[in-house]
Amino acid sequence: MSTVIRLSRCGSKGNPFYRVVVADSSCSRDGKFIEKLGTFRPSADKKGLDLNKERIDYWLNVGAKPSKTVASLVKSI
Repeated sequence: MSTVIRLSRCGSKGNPFYRVVVADSSCSRDGKFIEKLGTFRPSADKKGLDLNKERIDYWLNVGAKPSKTVASLVKSI
């Protein structure tokens, strides 16, 4: 099982927010996930990003691959 750190879309039409989750790479985007690591609200400024840096570091150390978007978000904090 290869794990990825990616965004899962939530919210209503025209007003999205995203969960940053660890999931099995074969699961769908909004399907089941292993752990929730934070949230991202693109409509807000920098305060729209809330991540658990310790858990992200843990999952990266055990081999989870971040998506391009998540990698840029993690780099920004």
